[in-house]
Amino acid sequence: MNKQSPKLAALGVAIALATGTASAVEGPVPTGIPKLDHVYVIVMENQAYGQIIDNPNMAWTNQWAHSANLATKYYAIAHPSLTNYLEMVGGSNFGVLNDNGPDWHNASCSPNLATAVASTDNPYVAAAICPIGGTGTEAATPAIDTSNEAQGAPGDINIDGTASFPAMNNISGKSIADQLVARGKRWKTYQESLPLRGADGVNSSDGVYDNTTDFSAITPTLTPPLTSASLVNLYAAKHNPFAYFASTQHNASPNNGLGWTTMSGFDGAHGLYADLRAMWGPSLSFIVPNQCNDQHGRGNAGAFCNYNPSENGQQSGTNPALIHAGDVALQKIVTSIKSSPSWNVGRNAIVVVWDENDYAHSPVANQVVAIVDTNYGPKGVKSSQFYTHYSLLKTLEAGLGLPCLNHACDSNVKVMSDLFGGAQ
Repeated sequence: MNKQSPKLAALGVAIALATGTASAVEGPVPTGIPKLDHVYVIVMENQAYGQIIDNPNMAWTNQWAHSANLATKYYAIAHPSLTNYLEMVGGSNFGVLNDNGPDWHNASCSPNLATAVASTDNPYVAAAICPIGGTGTEAATPAIDTSNEAQGAPGDINIDGTASFPAMNNISGKSIADQLVARGKRWKTYQESLPLRGADGVNSSDGVYDNTTDFSAITPTLTPPLTSASLVNLYAAKHNPFAYFASTQHNASPNNGLGWTTMSGFDGAHGLYADLRAMWGPSLSFIVPNQCNDQHGRGNAGAFCNYNPSENGQQSGTNPALIHAGDVALQKIVTSIKSSPSWNVGRNAIVVVWDENDYAHSPVANQVVAIVDTNYGPKGVKSSQFYTHYSLLKTLEAGLGLPCLNHACDSNVKVMSDLFGGAQ
């Protein structure tokens, strides 16, 4: 999330440290769900649980959520977007507490893990994010945060306003992508509106032009002239967490780099829909609609894509057109996956999750929707277990046979067994 409106809050919740935290890095392979052949993770944006569930503008998604499996106590961890994406795929914030773009291919800078200095908005840090790698110290996740868009007390609410994660000093700068490749498995992120030239060096794009475009070369010159400020930023690197890791930026292997085998848009020869039709299915597909279709919104894309007018965590604060666009996007993606030949081969799962809430103030926690649908397990499960993005990572690692990574190893982080059909 990167909106310009100030964040106000009225929180009366004290910070409490989470208990049961184990050592970080990699641990044993988690158990508790069946072995999975393909997992499709779809990430939506910036809507609280109460803004999605039973919202008439999300009719298809709500029908699906109740016929599939729904987590009713699933929490995003912190703010803003990038932090949550990194936590989903790497089990840590890696010292990144803002949405800054990558410091592309800079091998001489020191990662936040190495410096133990967090990249924050308050105080503002303008530097791009050094490629994540190595080991070191992450940033703590307090229950109440003043390092993001909140300018001082009382701060933004993280998780449920009570739980928190102390900073670990032995965090491994790797992601689930590194783990998959090390075990001979494939992954791919599908980023809607990613330009055809690929992700390398691209922080934002409308699918044709991007932040590296030389607008002065576009002739004849318009009045006013075209500039990067004219872009409707549909693709955003902050929603592509894999692009921030040194191993991926440096193309550590053909199956772990910035090329089309691991990163593409939705359309075209190597896009999401072509891969689904061709039965080209990686073990992990990480799918992100663009910022008009994922319910994030943009300030320069017209009324249908405007941000929510209010950050109150309620349906009354949403832009109904933006919400409905997300509903249509999810219907298209999910039905396409289920129509793919790959869906009926092996044991497979679809996960839809929102990255964070809309920065609503107390008593609205950072609770978001998580929906799980499998081609093998029970339907209609409503889970009241306490889960977070770390639970999702731990669950993916359990299903794909990977060691737990960083906070996914914490003893109080549970595998989402009830939503994935339990161990078989």
